[in-house]
Amino acid sequence: MNSHCNKQVQIQDLGLLDYQTGWDYQERLLAEIVAAKIANRSQPADQQSRTSNYLVFCQHPHVYTLGKSGKEDHLLANDAFLESIGATYYKINRGGDITYHGPGQLVGYPILDLDNFFTDIHRYMRLLEEAIIRTLADYGLDAGRIDGLTGVWLGYESDENRRNGTARKICAMGVKASRWVTMHGFALNVNTDLRYFSHIVPCGIADKAVTSMQAELGREVPVSDVMERVSQHLADLFEMELIR
Repeated sequence: MNSHCNKQVQIQDLGLLDYQTGWDYQERLLAEIVAAKIANRSQPADQQSRTSNYLVFCQHPHVYTLGKSGKEDHLLANDAFLESIGATYYKINRGGDITYHGPGQLVGYPILDLDNFFTDIHRYMRLLEEAIIRTLADYGLDAGRIDGLTGVWLGYESDENRRNGTARKICAMGVKASRWVTMHGFALNVNTDLRYFSHIVPCGIADKAVTSMQAELGREVPVSDVMERVSQHLADLFEMELIR
């Protein structure tokens, strides 16, 4: 870490956003940060510029996305059926398998230069999970991790829960990093229509369920409130200064 590290992070709430538009926007921010890092290499240390960081929140219309390590047969619907339910499908460049995004789900895209924080992707993923775990605890939900399965789960506590199907995923994660600049991120089911998950093998895991905050609490939860709590927990864990 050096004197040019920038821990300021700009928060953006883009509302309901077309998936391709959001992807293109992430790619543009990442490219700008990478270009700034490359330009700094040719400058003396005292003339290098600080790189930017962003925390982008949105919701997407119904869409299925397949990560580069995923299997296409984990999408259980053809093009005609996807059209009939108003959903689209993209193969994308993040890690992970297939997942679903839709209204009522809080999607977070941290576009961070990890040189401003720490250069450790494993730690980065665990802190994203921890921010979601702490957010869910704010609502009285006991969430945690399952070894070997990225994301955040309820009913994670015992091997029996994992065997009998009561373990259920509430937040999926998949990221990409280029020159220590991150994109993609997490999708937390707040008031998500869980029926859409029946058309995929979520995250490539066939023997476990998915859930939402609404399903667990028996009531709708304002997505804007959840976004504020996630933002603050991320700020605490990463020692960020949030800029609005």
